[in-house]
Amino acid sequence: MNTDEIKLIHRERAEINSELSQKFDCDTAESVNAFHRTFPEYTETPLVSLDGFAAENGVNSVYIKDESFRFGLNAFKVLGSSYAVGRLLAENLNIPADELSFARLTSPEVCEKLKNVTFISATDGNHGRGLAWTAARLGAKSVILMPNGSAIERLENIRALGADAHITDLNYDDTVRLAAKKADENGWILVQDTAWDGYEEIPLRIMQGYTTMGSELRNQLTEKPTHIFLQAGVGAMAGAMAGFFANLYTEDKPKVIIVEPHNAACIYKTTEANDGKIHKVDGALETIMAGLSCGEPCSIGYELIRSCADYYISMPDEAAMLGMRLLAKPCNGDEKVVSGESGAAGFGMLAELLLSPELDGIKDMLGIDKNSVILCISTEGDTDKENYIRIVG
Repeated sequence: MNTDEIKLIHRERAEINSELSQKFDCDTAESVNAFHRTFPEYTETPLVSLDGFAAENGVNSVYIKDESFRFGLNAFKVLGSSYAVGRLLAENLNIPADELSFARLTSPEVCEKLKNVTFISATDGNHGRGLAWTAARLGAKSVILMPNGSAIERLENIRALGADAHITDLNYDDTVRLAAKKADENGWILVQDTAWDGYEEIPLRIMQGYTTMGSELRNQLTEKPTHIFLQAGVGAMAGAMAGFFANLYTEDKPKVIIVEPHNAACIYKTTEANDGKIHKVDGALETIMAGLSCGEPCSIGYELIRSCADYYISMPDEAAMLGMRLLAKPCNGDEKVVSGESGAAGFGMLAELLLSPELDGIKDMLGIDKNSVILCISTEGDTDKENYIRIVG
């Protein structure tokens, strides 16, 4: 890959919002994880060590957190929707936070109150599937809207959970606006994984839900990462995890690298402008990384990213495809990881840096060398199996 095929920005971390940061600390993550552990489907997702890949490419260690095993839904997103809905119901039903559990939420008296409740959201696939799953488990209804170009398999997976789901003729951000409009018109509850002025409480809870991954990683990692690659759509997952690791490692912090597809690099664009304002990417937002095909940053997510991340990369689709192939057909005895287009984005960008001599300047700028311990999160498995097979063979 040529150096002109990727774009890189380095920014010094902004002063941290301590009040917001504390909402993603280790105690919060453990509390969130305690809630998720009450679900019958809960198991800790694996952390895979790619020892062969690391040795072959001149770094100390490469770790992949494999979220394809999460709750049987092939992606991490259910962590956010389940926790946000749980907290919302707990507050409305006066259930103390420390008593919040799957058993309490599925009790007959709670389910009776939920039978006429409808949740709505816009999604590229994984968030909507997680919300539909959560609503079905609680006996509530769900309406899920998907942007133009969404994979039929992802739509059918959501419908199989009982949701009223369909694909719109709009891009992702306009589909979010449509979902918000329908929620207002019908008295439904919007559970959206991005925030804007006046809509922040539920997105905050969704982001906190993602910290279960951090709680697990805290126990799984046997060595401290020097570099963490986080892929971003609206920036909710990236912000949550960057915030968590900033709290976990208060000294000698790992370098956090945010990666996005070229045609939907709204975090990169906002960082590049560096004027204190949120900037959006317009248009069709075309990329194979459907889960990252978002044009407007989450306000809370970006607030955390700007104070907890160091480098921002806008990357071509080919990097994600490389990551998918390398994880599907590992070398030197490494464990196979089934990672979808969005899931493989962080590892794919890392692989390009390690495998492409022409990118050595960027690799050096990031300080990646023989001592580096690198963490990536594969946020989804093969959620579009047809496309996955087409790419990996």
